Amino acid sequence: VRVFDLRDKEHSTIIYESPHPEVPLVRLGWNKQDPRYMATILMDSSKVIILDIRFPTLPVAELQRHQASVNALAWAPHSSCHICTAGDDAQALIWDLSSMSQPLDGSLDPILAYHSGSEINNLQWSSAQPDWVAIAFSSSVQILRV
Repeated sequence: VRVFDLRDKEHSTIIYESPHPEVPLVRLGWNKQDPRYMATILMDSSKVIILDIRFPTLPVAELQRHQASVNALAWAPHSSCHICTAGDDAQALIWDLSSMSQPLDGSLDPILAYHSGSEINNLQWSSAQPDWVAIAFSSSVQILRV
């Protein structure tokens, strides 16, 4: 992940690089309430990496409670410290990152968990109705009240 200043395209700041260069980053999500934070996932990884653009190269948190690859992530549209992640373990997990002011060592647990019928391929947190998260799995879509 690199940040470019469009006024000077010759220079950039590396915010994060995969610890395994052959493994690509497959998803990226900006925190809509606090644009200093973003989240990313690596291909076939069960971890979600939380980044702060003020502190390049080191994640501020690693969310590690999925049991299989993470496929999707979405920041809460109404909160700067909540994110939902979903993956091949058929779980949608909501995390409270309000303690991000201090480094999180991977021991953080989700505050809510939902188990679907099969691997979750995608999710979306409603910006119009922030109490609702939609998940897509198999040939189904479910809307969850959180």
